[in-house]
Amino acid sequence: MDLRGTISPHRPLLVLALAEEAAHLDADLPVLLTGMGKVNATLALASTLARGPLPASVVNLGTAGALRPGYHGVHEVSSVRQHDLDTDFLRTLTGQTVGAPLALAGTGPVLATGDQFVADDDARDRLARHADLVDMEGYALAATAQHFGVPVRLVKQVSDAAGDGAERTWQESVDACARLLAQWTREHLRHT
Repeated sequence: MDLRGTISPHRPLLVLALAEEAAHLDADLPVLLTGMGKVNATLALASTLARGPLPASVVNLGTAGALRPGYHGVHEVSSVRQHDLDTDFLRTLTGQTVGAPLALAGTGPVLATGDQFVADDDARDRLARHADLVDMEGYALAATAQHFGVPVRLVKQVSDAAGDGAERTWQESVDACARLLAQWTREHLRHT
């Protein structure tokens, strides 16, 4: 976990998994780097929010794999689900709903989050039945922010097609993705 800048109740906190994704953000923005995966994301954001003060909002910026053809560029997610938690089976087994999809503001794509970098055509096609994009932290960050009562936005730049060879494509595109995410912050977030 790495926190750069000062959290203010008047400004959003930008949350990203990796330094490579944050490489081109303006230096005056508060940025939390969580590390990869749901556990790292949850621990980093929860401990930061628990210390206070709470930010005006949490904005998760990051890369995502496209699960369907035609997804390119930056997208603000409208809902997020966990692809590696069988919510329906657990409800049948226990009668409790665990890890239900989370609705977010906006009309963008559905994001699937899980602790697996999707780089396989079969896995991509299976996930595409329920989502448009895939990442490794979005659900955890949205759930954590909502738990603390902080508004949350998930903003994802498509880095790869989440199929065979995605790991190579991600490595080749992460810097360009970071530039586009930085541009999105300059255009869509107020710097106060």
